[in-house]
Amino acid sequence: MATFARQTFSAKAYAAFRPSYPPSLFRTVLNYHKLPQPGGTLLDLGCGHGLIARSLRPHFKSVIAIDPSAGMIAQAQQTTTDPEITFRQGGAEDLSFLSDGAVDMAVAGQAAHWFDYGKVWPNLARVVRPGGTVAFWGYKDNVLLGAEQATKIMEEFVYGFGEVAPGIEGMGPYWEQPGRNILRDLLRSVQPPDTDWTEVTRLEHEPGEDGTEEARWLTKKMKLGEVEGYLKTFSCYNGWKEAYPEIRSRADGGDGDILDFMWDRMVDAMPEWKAMGDRWREAEVVNDWGTYILMARRR
Repeated sequence: MATFARQTFSAKAYAAFRPSYPPSLFRTVLNYHKLPQPGGTLLDLGCGHGLIARSLRPHFKSVIAIDPSAGMIAQAQQTTTDPEITFRQGGAEDLSFLSDGAVDMAVAGQAAHWFDYGKVWPNLARVVRPGGTVAFWGYKDNVLLGAEQATKIMEEFVYGFGEVAPGIEGMGPYWEQPGRNILRDLLRSVQPPDTDWTEVTRLEHEPGEDGTEEARWLTKKMKLGEVEGYLKTFSCYNGWKEAYPEIRSRADGGDGDILDFMWDRMVDAMPEWKAMGDRWREAEVVNDWGTYILMARRR
């Protein structure tokens, strides 16, 4: 994924504003794995800033975490002190540094929609031991519960093509594809090959709908200022900024960029937010993301 190599991308901001994973998610994947006791090796694919590696380390003897982004690896190394977690730059498409059957469990959080599965499935079949497992999970398209009109405006700006405000093009063309569409479809197009994998299990949740705790694992109350910071980590926003470097945000001393104009519209649509004036970023809203978990066991 090219986004994380862009000059406009901040690994530090990604680590600060991206949502963390709840204990219920880790319970789900560990219960599926059926780890008898802490031991074995975990492989974290697309590890980002190391959140998953650090969270699952107590359940494994060692963790190997890889990511294509040098910036992400640097951020992970700066925030990790455990000597049994090894970070290295690389992608899921090249696991030649691992021996056959070296991995007990392979995971990928918010990364599996970027994989080239023509290479990844054969790689995982080789390095995951018989009886070992894979678990991929991710999230998409947060909705603001109780703020449907604001959510509609947000989606228009984030996925819109053409003009979404006077002289402002929507961010739709700047999502990297096909990865984003694969994620929005909750990875349904990704099928573990029957020749190598069994006990395939999927858990899915569409944003704004009811669901079990296992499937609906990412819901969080946030201040609007935190939602604003989260949206700035979107790859489409970073791509949009590269396309329009002359349009500066108000925070950078400009007249406003696409997110500034989007929030103007969103705040205008919600009387309680608008009544707060310049303090609108302190308003709180519950975010509900669409989520998936895909798990499979090596034959």
